Amino acid sequence: MGTRVSYPVEVKQKAVEMRLAGVPMKEIMQELNIKNNTQIKTWVRWYKAGDTHRFEHSLLVSNTLMEKVRSILPN
Repeated sequence: MGTRVSYPVEVKQKAVEMRLAGVPMKEIMQELNIKNNTQIKTWVRWYKAGDTHRFEHSLLVSNTLMEKVRSILPN
């Protein structure tokens, strides 16, 4: 499994703006140093659904969930 990457809200917003403006996925990935095109697709989906609040909370939710899992699992 690869290393988890966290992108700042500004990068997510810029990627969505570029994609909606018709910029090719590969160009967005290179310019903003985004590792996976699926991530951009997810951000665009969130934007179109009006879920831009998830830009700020996605990693926080993941970390909180992982903390709960760790507290349950034996060492």
